[in-house]
Amino acid sequence: MNRPDTPQTVFPIADVQSGSDERELAIDQVGIKGLRYPLQFADSDGVAQPTIADCNVYVALPAERKGTHMSRLVALLESRSEPGAPPLTLAGFRGLLDALLVLLEAPGGRIEMAFPFFVRKTAPVSGVASRLDYAVRITGAIEDGRYRQVVSVAVPVTSLCPCSKEISEYGAHNQRSLVTVTVAPGSPLYLTEIIRVAEEEASCELYGLLKRADEKYVTERAYDNPKFVEDLVRGIAARLQTDPRVDGFVVEAENFESIHNHSAYARIARGL
Repeated sequence: MNRPDTPQTVFPIADVQSGSDERELAIDQVGIKGLRYPLQFADSDGVAQPTIADCNVYVALPAERKGTHMSRLVALLESRSEPGAPPLTLAGFRGLLDALLVLLEAPGGRIEMAFPFFVRKTAPVSGVASRLDYAVRITGAIEDGRYRQVVSVAVPVTSLCPCSKEISEYGAHNQRSLVTVTVAPGSPLYLTEIIRVAEEEASCELYGLLKRADEKYVTERAYDNPKFVEDLVRGIAARLQTDPRVDGFVVEAENFESIHNHSAYARIARGL
């Protein structure tokens, strides 16, 4: 038996994945799914914000190749989480796909990332600052040499019922609503721009921290600005369809009704 300090004979390690496959069936997507990884993301202010993303990373596999190198997919994300690495941006997502295809020698690929994105907001009266989180999902894909990106942001807002306000002698029922805006950008845009469109079309936006004077303001703001779920999606869609940077969009709104045990829902989709 060899002692631990005895030189060992080194044998070449077989690269099975790079072998050939006699079935000659190309695979549309192969890779890793459900990988949680830290990353830095920067939006319009250019400030790198740490977050944790749930990632799916796939490549297209040619018919003659037996398998892909899964470890390289993780290595790609690791390279973007190292100290000093540039933060990920919407405009830079294409570069991540390009690097994936080079690293895996693949003809096409797809990356999906879902992560919380925080915006520091200032209360309308007191000026106290706090952060509010938004659920973001970014998908980028290269197929037949063409790149396509889809960005989705879930924006929580307040909605107040116009009908309830009209028929009630005092008060009106209101609720928290979730507006999900999905866009296919033809040219660069920012998450904060998408968020602002949704919040400006709501009865009132939300804040993480409010003082009493702020609570009075947002309550009265919603009362003076009633919106049906239909109004929410129409208002946002009307603005998106006139934005030359947007090739297509889907706008969804769900009102978690305060006087029913069900939600109100509306959706508008154009070009996506």
